[in-house]
Amino acid sequence: MTDVIESEKLLNEANSLAYSEQLSGSFAGQLGKFFQPVFAPLGYDWKLTVGVMTSFAAREVFVSTIAVLTAGDEDVENEGVIEKIEHAKRDNGTPVFNIPTAASLLVFFVLAMQCLPTIAVTKRETGSWNWALLQFGYMTLLAWVASFITFTIVSAVM
Repeated sequence: MTDVIESEKLLNEANSLAYSEQLSGSFAGQLGKFFQPVFAPLGYDWKLTVGVMTSFAAREVFVSTIAVLTAGDEDVENEGVIEKIEHAKRDNGTPVFNIPTAASLLVFFVLAMQCLPTIAVTKRETGSWNWALLQFGYMTLLAWVASFITFTIVSAVM
């Protein structure tokens, strides 16, 4: 009986690794890995980077993106979306979310203008892409710097 349980655990782990490998090789995974060095100082791995990038369409897309990217991380079948996200692991086996990374992510989302419709409205109201792109660039840079400071301080305190 224990051999059957052990073999099921190994099979679940193998399926999880195969799923993670498929995701990392996808277009979104490759894009996340390409931009991940920009977000690494904030404590983000490629999965969080993909989540931040997809949230540009709308902030609420972040949760569903992370849910899809972490769906194969755990072998517990009865876990809900929140539990899967909570227990998500990076490629090296460490948790995706820890206190410094979560704090950094919260600050980033508070300050970043991660919304394509807002950029479109700014362009329409001003009649120029200049203001829309300036607004996007400034707010993204501000969010990145504040998130970096938050991550650094919280990491030092922890």
